[in-house]
Amino acid sequence: MTAYLNALGVVCSLGAGKADVAEALFRASPDGLRTIDGWVPDRALPLGSVDAALPDMPADLAHRDTRNNRLLMLAAREIEDDIRAAIARFGAARIGVVVGTSTTGIEEATRGIATRGVTGAWPDAYRYADQELGAPAAFLSEWLGIAGPSYGISTACTSGARALLTAGRLLRLGLCDAVVCGGADTLCRLATNGFHALEATDAGRCLPFSRARRGINIGEAAALFLMTRDAAPVTFLGGGASSDAHHMSSPEPEGRGATEAMRRALAAAGIDAGAIDYVNLHGTATEHNDAMESRAVAAMFARPVPCSSTKALTGHTLGAAGALEAAFCWLALTDAERRLPPHVWDGDADPALPPLAFTRAGDTLGPGRRHLMSNSFAFGGNNASLVLAGGA
Repeated sequence: MTAYLNALGVVCSLGAGKADVAEALFRASPDGLRTIDGWVPDRALPLGSVDAALPDMPADLAHRDTRNNRLLMLAAREIEDDIRAAIARFGAARIGVVVGTSTTGIEEATRGIATRGVTGAWPDAYRYADQELGAPAAFLSEWLGIAGPSYGISTACTSGARALLTAGRLLRLGLCDAVVCGGADTLCRLATNGFHALEATDAGRCLPFSRARRGINIGEAAALFLMTRDAAPVTFLGGGASSDAHHMSSPEPEGRGATEAMRRALAAAGIDAGAIDYVNLHGTATEHNDAMESRAVAAMFARPVPCSSTKALTGHTLGAAGALEAAFCWLALTDAERRLPPHVWDGDADPALPPLAFTRAGDTLGPGRRHLMSNSFAFGGNNASLVLAGGA
């Protein structure tokens, strides 16, 4: 069975909607990261915050009102007509919803917990369900009137990628005729301070794969696809996942789990490594992740493959990252000039790492059918790799 990514709705710090995001992405806009004070003690951090006005929550969904769900609604509105057409065609029970997330409504929850700590009582607006990991998918199903399988996936930074893998499986098993799938995470103090406590954040713009890399920037985003069996310009050829369980927060140094995820993705896609024309790297700009990934990519591909990390443009959007970066591949495949996401860094390669063929602004895919890979690697050794294709 072949699955297609028929529609895309996306919002991140680069903009709201496919056109705005693509324009900023391909010209490597520096505006996606802004230094903001007050998120961690005694330091201002560059954050990929979304400045677009978020929609109001409908009155009958007031119990679902979180920033995460509003961000998700903004992305979903871009493809709402496509979703509602699918509901009308297949029936609400034949549409699934799978959303990857790691922060969900935790920012609102922590404010409620803080209020209770001071006053001894929960604030009226506090709802435990807001912080449940299935809350974003439940919100979309309730808002859109979808009655098929609906659940969240939370595997840290692979959550959004695994949502697409799951959507493809639901179609392949015949449980759904269409699936709304992707990821959404919003900035929250719990996650930001957690990474800061791990000494994993950079006080400046992150520098993936640089000798001078010092850590991540954190961002927020929502990216949603409508996946069906109906032919479309972008094909979802599948993906692979692995769990090497090397360490709670550090990747397996040689990238064995990452290599296995890529190998499985190629097998699912029915192609070999030589057919891949671009790799969107996980590329967090942390010391160990970049070292592991560069080794895995160098071992997987016999020739230099154009690749880039886009996290210096958007920040690391955590549970949304896998879906957002798959969206960047979708934008490259549908762009009139077939531009590739550029790799933004200082150009000072780490001599201890295998060299990679990083893209620059203006690089293109060229004509013909092209195959793109998107990598996501997470805490606990959770790895995922997706393959998308497009063109005649």
